[in-house]
Amino acid sequence: MKSNHKNGRFLLGLLSVFLLFSLTGCWSSHEIEELSIGVGVALDRAKKSNKEDKVNEQTEGDSKKAQFTATYQVITSQIASSMGKEGGSQQQSYENISETGDSNLQEVRELSLRMDHPFHASQMKVIVIGENLAQTYSLKQLLNLYLRDNDFRPSCLIFISRGRASNTLVSKKAGEVPAFRLFGMVENRYRTTRILPPISLIKLDAKLQSGSSFLLQNLNSGKGKVKFAGGAVIDGKTKKLRGFLNEKEIEGLTWLTGKGKGGLVKSFDGKTGQPIVYEIESMKSHIQPHVDGNKISFHVKIESEGRISENWVVSENLFKNDFLKKAEKATEKEVKRLMKNVLNKTQQEYKLDVSGFGNRMRIEYPKEWEKVKKEWDQTFSKVPIRYDVKITIKDYGTSGLN
Repeated sequence: MKSNHKNGRFLLGLLSVFLLFSLTGCWSSHEIEELSIGVGVALDRAKKSNKEDKVNEQTEGDSKKAQFTATYQVITSQIASSMGKEGGSQQQSYENISETGDSNLQEVRELSLRMDHPFHASQMKVIVIGENLAQTYSLKQLLNLYLRDNDFRPSCLIFISRGRASNTLVSKKAGEVPAFRLFGMVENRYRTTRILPPISLIKLDAKLQSGSSFLLQNLNSGKGKVKFAGGAVIDGKTKKLRGFLNEKEIEGLTWLTGKGKGGLVKSFDGKTGQPIVYEIESMKSHIQPHVDGNKISFHVKIESEGRISENWVVSENLFKNDFLKKAEKATEKEVKRLMKNVLNKTQQEYKLDVSGFGNRMRIEYPKEWEKVKKEWDQTFSKVPIRYDVKITIKDYGTSGLN
């Protein structure tokens, strides 16, 4: 028995030695102080900055068509170290570097001519595309490098900007990194129905491959401040920006899809005209397609439970069932109005399905879907859609009295 025990220990020790030889370490790694870390990029129609012109005016480069300008937001070791020093929080915590040309990869490599450390995109948080550029070129063209290059993080989020995208990567707040701010803002979805589900680089690739139309979160910027403001409609065929949905229309779409994490609905009392604010605790949507020969229709059932968080109708008591029923009906009426508005916009104006009706058709009626999928957006624009909304008030807050 002792002999077997010793042999076992010997084999275990020998195996450990072999495992040590297999641990090669991170042979291709770089120390953090040797890197310039890219955390955001903005793509705009070509417009060379004065700084870029001065840098390039005495150099002889190869010919580049000025199709777009890429602005890279970079954090270097010097910036990171200054943030940790006394008074460092008053300094700008990032650097924006712009390059203009006709190739994303070439512009990334051009950074090597202007920076003292290699540029790395493994921590990239956001890519923002300006509306003018997104209307001119397909997202497949604009994002081809980022979709192919393993250096770019697949979880990087994609946004569209009204106006120039580079303005969204600017902040006047000391110590703030704009790319980090944009990445974090999507976490506010549990507070409002006006923020779309975030689209990462890897999710965008799947949407581009599917050929379906879809939405990207839209940004408005000005004076160093940025706001989520509606959605950008991407045509599934051209992969280009088709137009925008405003914030109210995004609310309606969130109810249609049932993908809201939280938020509120403000309705008005029919007798007094005073506002009643319903706060969403849960939201469900079921889109049911119906096929009768060549006729396609949809029935959407919406269910939600929530609470009355604010009530300006001082003459009513929230504990009374009749008032609760009136509040539920008023909220249901407002939700239906929101959904009607967004359906009018997507069906009649854009003639694009960005709500997932086609996907439900594909799942429920795969054979019929094969017949209509090539021209689905056009078909969708003529499809009748009816909807039912059921709101249940389960809570009145800490007081039922006004």
